[in-house]
Amino acid sequence: MTAETPPDRLPEYAERVLEVAELIPPGRVMTYGDVAEWLGEGGPRQVGRVMALYGGAVPWWRVVRADGRLLPGHEQRALGHYREEATPLRETATARGTADRPARLDMRRARWDGTGGAGGADDTGRAMAHN
Repeated sequence: MTAETPPDRLPEYAERVLEVAELIPPGRVMTYGDVAEWLGEGGPRQVGRVMALYGGAVPWWRVVRADGRLLPGHEQRALGHYREEATPLRETATARGTADRPARLDMRRARWDGTGGAGGADDTGRAMAHN
């Protein structure tokens, strides 16, 4: 926390990251890098840090690793959310999430580009940076 940020208030960048997480529709995901690109600021590590510190109040399971692996230590909670929201998972065998074959997201089908239902697209349908 910086000297400019009151103790009861999130840093501005963290607020912006969390706002993007709230825009992601159920059943869809964005990578940490996607969120940083959407914002036009920071990078995957900065987004990951914000999610680790403050993400509990938003749908944290919708901001994911680019390889589709579930967040270590939170796999079962995330898997429950993905099943509830019908988020695409890779092949049925891995979707069960056994210890030897953990579940993975089907990033090709689950990834959200920021267009559609939650807004944020320009007249051509392309996602716009929100900085």
